[in-house]
Formats: sequence, C-alpha cells, structure tokens
Amino acid sequence: MTEPIFDKSEQLKQVEQGILPGEQIIAVYDCIGAGTGFLGMTNLRVVIQDRSFVGKRTAITSIPYKHIRSISFLSNKSWAGQFFSSSSIALAVAGTTYEADFRGVDKAHHVHTVILGNIT
Repeated sequence: MTEPIFDKSEQLKQVEQGILPGEQIIAVYDCIGAGTGFLGMTNLRVVIQDRSFVGKRTAITSIPYKHIRSISFLSNKSWAGQFFSSSSIALAVAGTTYEADFRGVDKAHHVHTVILGNIT
C-alpha cells in the first residue's frame, strides 16, 4: 500500500478516523479560502470538510465517486486557455456544487485526475 499524500497531519487523522475496512486514503489536501477546510480522496470516495454551516459548525461530507456528476477546473480570465493552470476545482453532486481551492496547480491537477479516473 502506498502512503497517502497529505498537507497537514491533523487533517489526515480526521479522514483516517472514518475509514471503512478495505478503504485506502490516496491524498488529503488542505484548502484555502472560505468554506472548504480540506479535500481527501480514498479509493472509494471524496471526503470534504465543509466549514460553511451556520453557527460555525463544520461537516465532514463523504461523496462516493458514483454520485459525482462532473469535475471542473475553475479559472479566472487571466488563466483562460490553459486547461491545467487553475488551482481550483468544482464537484457537481446531485444539485450541489462543492468548490475547493488548493495551494498549487499540481494539487488541483492530482485531485482532478483521481476523481475523473473514478467517475469515467
């Protein structure tokens, strides 16, 4: 088994606490900006820490790959035309869109590649 990639050990530990038998963590990336605290990926699902709830509450949301309808790179006008130049992604899941902003294009590209590989 390959060791998971992660930015912060406390975020990795949060994902580890909810792992199912046979499930393996691929990566846990810290997110920047409002709302999302981290995005984790396992061989079965995406795990998102969502800090946008009223009353300063936080949710850990699990999204099985089979429920993800699409994944997108988000870009502003200055990045238009360069497919892998964004450090932000959006996941469309049954009427809800989750956005995640990463520290670096390489992390967004890795997330995009893993999720796309699991939904196609």
